[in-house]
Amino acid sequence: MGGNAWSHTGPHQADLAAAFRQAQAEELTKENHGFEGRSIEELWRDPEWHEYIYTGGTCTVLDFPLMVEATDVHSGPFMRPLTDREVRAWAPHGRPTFEEWDEALDSGHLTFPDRAQGNCTILYRDGRPAQIGYWGVTAD
Repeated sequence: MGGNAWSHTGPHQADLAAAFRQAQAEELTKENHGFEGRSIEELWRDPEWHEYIYTGGTCTVLDFPLMVEATDVHSGPFMRPLTDREVRAWAPHGRPTFEEWDEALDSGHLTFPDRAQGNCTILYRDGRPAQIGYWGVTAD
């Protein structure tokens, strides 16, 4: 099997790691994948959750236990924010909108990471941070 690519957006917070945790909590509320009543932290301590993620995954932010620094490109599984340079490669002004992000993913100007990895970036509306764009590939 090959990993499945996915993308979606979540709420913005100035602290990207906090925004990631909020997006995970909201996603877990929508769909608990049969692991009802547990927090994301509890799930990542459960070997059954590991098996679930590594053999199929959720195609969401739930597939990653933590967010790493933007420059940490060698770890995994992880959610990694793009560096400013990486953002400017497809959004030269440095403040991409949802539409620009979506088009960059569709056109291949913005690539999906390797298996069991995810990326994120701030998306802007009217020049202000509005949401976080997440995209990744499952581990399976």
